[in-house]
Amino acid sequence: MSGFVLRAATDADLPAIQAIYAHHVLHGLGTFEETPPDLAEIAARRKAVVEKGLPWLVADAGGEILGYAYAGPFRPRSAYRFAVEDSIYVAPSAARRGVGKALLAELLTRCAAWGARQMVAVIGDSGNAGSIGVHSALGFANMGKIAGVGFKHGRWVDVVIMQKALGDGMTTLPAQGR
Repeated sequence: MSGFVLRAATDADLPAIQAIYAHHVLHGLGTFEETPPDLAEIAARRKAVVEKGLPWLVADAGGEILGYAYAGPFRPRSAYRFAVEDSIYVAPSAARRGVGKALLAELLTRCAAWGARQMVAVIGDSGNAGSIGVHSALGFANMGKIAGVGFKHGRWVDVVIMQKALGDGMTTLPAQGR
């Protein structure tokens, strides 16, 4: 899909981000939240990510937000400080048009520049062919499935774990300081 630019999200984008996410919470299995967070909560989540220097991006088509993506810490413990987890959500009207793939590719670039060495995808629903396919296309390896770990929309839902090395990955020691 052409006709959109990728850029850092701003406060003005938050209502569109909240609406996209609310759709996925209410109708999808990509997130295990069951109640859509309000605008204040979305703003707090974005703030927590960008304060760490990590990216929170949008795909903008002339003022229409087609999707968003961000990378946050994989886990809070200090030993995980070089690992990030990606999250990508696309507006229903922009699905299967390359928006998610473009957002993920840009996240990979920005997270490698930030100093991340591994990106992990925790994908809700082993039947989520779109997300699994986008991650595979960009070099993520399927690390396995956790069966039936979630219960949403009246059924048990799996989680697929995928991973991609960034920069030198685990082949060299990280620079001191992080």
